[in-house]
Amino acid sequence: MQELRVADGHPLESAAIPTAETRRMNFLQQSLRIQPLRVSVYEVPTEQMESDGTFQWHSTTMVAVQAVSGNQRGMGYTYADSATARLITDTLAEVVTGADAMSPAASYAAMWHRVRNLGRPGICSMAISAVDCALWDLKARLLGIPMVTLLGQVREKAAVYGSGGFTSYTDEQLAKQLSGWVNEGIPRVKMKIGREPKRDIERVRLAREAIGFTPELYVDANGAYSRKQALALADVFADFNVRWFEEPVSSDDLEGLRLLRDRAPAGMDIAAGEYGYDIFYFHRMLAAGAIDVQQADITRCGGVTGFLQVAALCQAHNIPISCHTAPALHAHVACAVTPFRNLEYFYDHVRIENMLFDAPPQLINGELRPDLSRPGWGLAVKRADADKFAA
Repeated sequence: MQELRVADGHPLESAAIPTAETRRMNFLQQSLRIQPLRVSVYEVPTEQMESDGTFQWHSTTMVAVQAVSGNQRGMGYTYADSATARLITDTLAEVVTGADAMSPAASYAAMWHRVRNLGRPGICSMAISAVDCALWDLKARLLGIPMVTLLGQVREKAAVYGSGGFTSYTDEQLAKQLSGWVNEGIPRVKMKIGREPKRDIERVRLAREAIGFTPELYVDANGAYSRKQALALADVFADFNVRWFEEPVSSDDLEGLRLLRDRAPAGMDIAAGEYGYDIFYFHRMLAAGAIDVQQADITRCGGVTGFLQVAALCQAHNIPISCHTAPALHAHVACAVTPFRNLEYFYDHVRIENMLFDAPPQLINGELRPDLSRPGWGLAVKRADADKFAA
């Protein structure tokens, strides 16, 4: 501020005029306000009925959010029920509209407070995640930089594992999918187990034969087993050099996960955490010493803001973090956090993101690299293609 002075050189009390820089900053603060959110819902059928150890599905729903400020549009999304869209438009939008587009964390806190009486885990957290991702994308686009640059890049590329191998697949489909990823240069693959425990050993044996001995083989029971059942199968899976046992028991059974972590064969990591919706969930799981690898999903755990909180917790516990599904979003944050293990290259989401988005991250030698030539997530919706699936 430039002070006004009287003839004797002394400042004139309580009188000041703004400098050009101050006027410019005031204008920017007023102009970079978030406009009303726009929400879209897309329902994409699967190629066939898919299933894992505890669930089956025939379509996947994406709830996408567009946040606008200045002359830029940011985008975020979550994989959730269409009811999530109504929660965003009816509840979250009112506390985000008019907020500072350069302060996503402030909007995140406002959304947290807004859903206090609704129950934060589940749909509420997925809705917050979609909006938060859109707001961070908006900020990066306003600054004209990639998301990974905004967050601070610590690695150039993210190791991935091919993920699918659904229990609904025939043996031939299972072998073809897993071996196909290995042939694409992905050195680790994951299959679903748990729906038919009596067949799981044979399916794991078939998978190992299909990919050969060198690639890493992961299995995911989605919480289908009992503690003793999971322990017994872990010993058998070790004979096929299974390196990763995901949700051998329910993620809500922290004692059971800790039992598996302590007694599973050496070289077999216990992983869980994909259903974490807030920082307290992850704190409990890490404090219990329940896992070797902490999973987190940016479309569930609170978007970019929440994911960074989880990564900090993991670093404090010396536990690596693994990104659960949604590779188009996770490619950036995976390259911006320190305690990183890998990123799930999930078949359904890879398929959907390639169908709906222009230029999602592509595999290069079995790894994902953020596109540094495009601002934000680097994503743009292919409207003509996406409209076919609009719900």
